Amino acid sequence: MKRFCSVLLVNLFILSLLSMSGCSLKPWVKPYERTNLADPIMRFGRDPVAETYMHHVYQAREGAKGAEGGAGGGCGCN
Repeated sequence: MKRFCSVLLVNLFILSLLSMSGCSLKPWVKPYERTNLADPIMRFGRDPVAETYMHHVYQAREGAKGAEGGAGGGCGCN
């Protein structure tokens, strides 16, 4: 039992070191590669016009609560 506890502690220590070292990594995306990720084709929505309209509707509807942080009072007259 004592050996099991010591092995467990060593494994937990190694796991914690590995998890903390993951926070110190630099981003893998280089500055010149970010233009590829900012391409409109990388967006989640299929139709950008409909997505923009729905975003506007959502902001107008939730504007009174400040859900998106957008301007307006919820009446849709941004």
